[in-house]
Amino acid sequence: MSRIGKKPIIIPDNTTVKLDGQLVSVKGPKGELQYNVHPHVKIEQQDKNIILTINNPDNKQDKALWGTNRQMVANLITGVTEGYKKQLEINGVGYKAELKGETLVLYVGYSNPVEYKIPQDVTASVEKNIITLESINKQLLGETAASIRKIRKPEPYKGKGIKYVDEIILRKAGKQVKTGGD
Repeated sequence: MSRIGKKPIIIPDNTTVKLDGQLVSVKGPKGELQYNVHPHVKIEQQDKNIILTINNPDNKQDKALWGTNRQMVANLITGVTEGYKKQLEINGVGYKAELKGETLVLYVGYSNPVEYKIPQDVTASVEKNIITLESINKQLLGETAASIRKIRKPEPYKGKGIKYVDEIILRKAGKQVKTGGD
């Protein structure tokens, strides 16, 4: 049994969910999202709950799909009611970011600034050395944050680069000077 898959998803009052076969459409105060549930997973709505089940509980792959699809539908509901937010921090001397329309311009130690086009459903803001990304789509937000971080990953010696705000960079010691005579 999937512990996540068997939990019912509670629909908040300000959200409407429409099931059309395997297509789930969720509409809330922040927007509207859709997700296509895998054919091996059965989805149904009971009062203010959404319940997902699988046809073959003995199949390991179906159990994995059950939990994944349940969480994807739950993420849709959370996205249209509350939204998601990720923050990236830029560390390094002379490293900075600025927003020009829908383009994020990063000055992160390369000879030319790096321009990154922010996707349409993601909003970005820059304050000092913190880049804040917000969206109702959790998957798109995570991909966007990861691709911005990939432009200049934090290095382990001085910690220079782009990292998540809550990320901890394990530092390495630099070159050791050998003392004593041989």
